[in-house]
Amino acid sequence: MLRLGTVLALIGIGLTFSACGYNTIPTLQEQAKARWSDVQNQYQRRADLIPNLVATVQGYAAQEKNVLTAVVEARAKATQITVNASDLTDPDKLKAFQDAQAQLTGALGRLLAVSENYPDLKSNANFLALQSQLEGTENRIAVARRDYIDAVRTYNTALRTFPTVIWAKTAFSGEKPMAEFTASEGSEKPPTVKF
Repeated sequence: MLRLGTVLALIGIGLTFSACGYNTIPTLQEQAKARWSDVQNQYQRRADLIPNLVATVQGYAAQEKNVLTAVVEARAKATQITVNASDLTDPDKLKAFQDAQAQLTGALGRLLAVSENYPDLKSNANFLALQSQLEGTENRIAVARRDYIDAVRTYNTALRTFPTVIWAKTAFSGEKPMAEFTASEGSEKPPTVKF
């Protein structure tokens, strides 16, 4: 009889923990980290495309050395700043990463705008393929960022709402809200392109 009581008590405790939201916080945290990995993956894809794009443009637009140099430097800076899953609660690190990526986005925009001045370049199959891949990657980045923002919102909400707030204040008291992406300063204005 004692064994049956112990087993029933363990089952009751297990059901209580599974239904009360104890697993919600770590599950949501891992989902947000996975979404961050998706964001980093898409930024890496873009960084990998850039050398080929720059090399293709170099052959046609040698006099646009300033723009090409700016893209290469922005890529180098963007790939040097990394944010690991453990840094997702530090808004300053996320902002530095975001700012470096925004600089790269601006440099790439200028590079693509320069290509408009070179009809031969615009019709080059390699350039068109790279430009298409880059545009697709920019879309993937936007989707990955949106998914990350949604996962972080869900996680941060779980830290503050009942019943998971009970676990957030006790068993997971060391867990902090994760930082979200924010629009870069001046992003509401279109970039200025000068020829």
